[in-house]
Amino acid sequence: MSYGASAALQAAVYQRLRGSVTLDGLVGDAIYDAVPAGPVPKTFVSIGPEEVRDRSDKTGDGAEHDLTVSVVTDAAGFQTAKTIAVAVSDALVGAPLILARGRLVDLWFLRARARRVGAADRRRIDLTFRARVDLS
Repeated sequence: MSYGASAALQAAVYQRLRGSVTLDGLVGDAIYDAVPAGPVPKTFVSIGPEEVRDRSDKTGDGAEHDLTVSVVTDAAGFQTAKTIAVAVSDALVGAPLILARGRLVDLWFLRARARRVGAADRRRIDLTFRARVDLS
């Protein structure tokens, strides 16, 4: 197993989200791989946790990455969050990401969880995507 493509995958996902015209219209440049300290926009997208499992076989090294992209908003109801979550999913599912290290075999939607969080009653949707990466 190798964790070697993790940073390359995150960078490619970030660039894909930042390059989405639809997301740009919904959240502008409020797409983060690390939420900045201090005040943040009322609505933003953040690349979050990742779990990686070995998927090497006799043809070469590989890994399966479950990565989370979160949509967070102060907007009332879940409609705004869901609209942005759909745009995130549309941007990533099946995307032909080019990695600086390794090769993306496929990227697909795995699950989502929508909930209210914090004292400010923010809405948050955590979307989990699975990426299969070959390192051979």
